[in-house]
Amino acid sequence: MSVVDNKTIEQDRKHVWHHLSQHSVLKSQDPMIMVKGEGSRVWDIKGNSYLDASAGGVWCVNVGYGRTSIADAIRDQLCELNYFAGTAGTIPGAKFAEKLVSKMPSMSRVYYASSGSEANEKAFKIVRQISHKKYGGKKYKILYRERDYHGSTIAALSATGQEERREQYGPFVPGFVEFPHCCEYRSQFGEVDNYGELAALELEKAILREGADTVGAVILEPITAGGGVITPPEGYWPKVMEICKQYNVLLHIDEVVCGLGRTGEWFGYQHYGIKPDIVTLAKGVASSYAAISCTVTTEEVFNEFLGEGTDKDVYFRDISTYAGCTGGPAAAIENMRIIEDEGLVENSAVMGKYLLDGLSNLKEKFDIIGDVRGKGLLLGIELVTDRQEKTPVLEQVAMKIASMCMQKGLIIGRTNRSFEKLNNTLCLCPVMTLTQTEADFILSTLDAVFSELTL
Repeated sequence: MSVVDNKTIEQDRKHVWHHLSQHSVLKSQDPMIMVKGEGSRVWDIKGNSYLDASAGGVWCVNVGYGRTSIADAIRDQLCELNYFAGTAGTIPGAKFAEKLVSKMPSMSRVYYASSGSEANEKAFKIVRQISHKKYGGKKYKILYRERDYHGSTIAALSATGQEERREQYGPFVPGFVEFPHCCEYRSQFGEVDNYGELAALELEKAILREGADTVGAVILEPITAGGGVITPPEGYWPKVMEICKQYNVLLHIDEVVCGLGRTGEWFGYQHYGIKPDIVTLAKGVASSYAAISCTVTTEEVFNEFLGEGTDKDVYFRDISTYAGCTGGPAAAIENMRIIEDEGLVENSAVMGKYLLDGLSNLKEKFDIIGDVRGKGLLLGIELVTDRQEKTPVLEQVAMKIASMCMQKGLIIGRTNRSFEKLNNTLCLCPVMTLTQTEADFILSTLDAVFSELTL
C-alpha cells in the first residue's frame, strides 16, 4: 500500500465519524474506504473489487457508478447557475418537476429538499398545517406502520416502526401512532385466507381508537424496504385506500427506496393501483450523484395552501436551503433520461424475477432460508433456525453471512439494528443495470456462503 493510502486511512480513523458504526473496532482493524466505482462494481483503498448488490450501501446508486453524463450535466449547470433559494424557480427545477409528474398520473406539484428524511418532514408539516387551517388543529395525528422506516430525524423516527432504530432517541414528537405490520410470513392471525384485508383493518382499528376526527394522514412504504423487504399481501392496498377515503385520511406513500424504477415500475405504488395524496422521493431521484428529494402532491393538496397574497398564514411556510442547489434537478433530469433510454425499469422487472427465481431455488436447498420475497431489484432473504417455528436467526448470523459475502467480492445489505428480534433478513438491492452474468455471481456467491456456513 502506498504512503498516500496509509495517510488517508489514518485521517479517516482519527477524524471521520462513520454512520451506523461502532468505532472501537477500528483500533484493531482499518476502516473501509471506497475509492472508485464503475457500473455495478466498487473498489476499496486496498484494491479489492466488489460487486455492489446494495447500490451504494443504502440502496441509492440506481443507474450505477461512473456515469460521466450525469457529472457533466451537474458541472454545466453549476457553471451556469449553481444556486438560488427555492423562493424562486430555476430552469432544471421546472424541467425536472414536469418530467417527474409525467410519470405520476394524478400527482402535480413537486416540493424540493435534500434527503428522504427531509422530504417526509415536509409532508408531516403539510398535514399539520392543513389540520390547523381546515380542522381547527384537531386532525393532526399521523399513523405509521410497524416495520416501516421513514428517516433519521426526530420527527421521521417518530413515524418509524423499528424499535431499535428509535432506542435512546426519545421522547418523540407527539401525534404519531403505530399500527401493525402486513408481513404475511409472520401473520398475526395464523393461517387465514384473507390476510391482506385483516392486516389493512388494523389501520381502521387505529383510526377508530384515536378518533377519526383526529387523524390527518397515514404514511406507508408501498413495499417495506429496510424493515425486511415486505411485499403487501393480496387485498391489502384496496382496503387501505377504502379506509382512508372513508375516514378522510390523507394517504402518504414513502417511495424513498422504491421510486424511480427500482421495483420494476416507475414507482412502487403503481404495482398496486394506489392513488396517493402525497409521495416522497429521494435516493434514486438522481442515483445519489447529487443531493435531492421531492415531496410530490396532488393539486387538491396544493390548493389547500392558496389564498390572498396578503394572508401570511395560508401558504406553506417552509424552506430547505439546499433545495435551491441546481445540481440536484440537473442530475435528476439526466438520471431519468438514462433510465428511459436504457430501459432500466424493464430491466429491474426482468432481472428481479430472475434473481427471485434463483433465490427460491436456494431456499429449496438451504433450510436456513425461511422466506424469499420482493419486487423487481428489491429482494429479501429471511433467515430462520427452524422453518416450522419460523424462529429468526440472531443478528450475528446475518452479519456473518454478509461478511462472508464481502470476502468473496459481494456486498449485500441486511436488517441492521432495527428490531429486537427480527434483524434476520438479508437484502439485495443491486444497481438497475444488473446483467444476468452479475445476477449469477450474486446467486453463486450466496450458494457458496450458505454451503460453507457453520453456526
